[in-house]
Amino acid sequence: MLFIEYPKCSTCKKAKNWLDAQNVAYEDRHIVEDNPTYEELKQWYEKSGLPLKRFFNTSGMLYREMQLKDRLPDMSEEEQLQLLATNGMLVKRPLLVDDHMVLTGFKEAEWEERISS
Repeated sequence: MLFIEYPKCSTCKKAKNWLDAQNVAYEDRHIVEDNPTYEELKQWYEKSGLPLKRFFNTSGMLYREMQLKDRLPDMSEEEQLQLLATNGMLVKRPLLVDDHMVLTGFKEAEWEERISS
């Protein structure tokens, strides 16, 4: 599994502690130092079955500064994926990715259900 995080993010820390407590093996990746590429984001989005908006860090400063709440509805999926690939701070975190699933953000009940199945 690939665990993509911003180390200073409290939700990422909770998710990481939870993974460690469950003895889940994962590879750690810093979302800013190693931002997901367009190709990765496109693949994860398609695999996840989630709306593309779920991949945006809607509570982030950059999201607000860029006024994306108003701009996203007028952008194509292609444009949104290209935008996400420009800056890791735009991407919802943590992200947990393996061959069968993609989880955005950390909701313990959802992770427990998806990881144990």
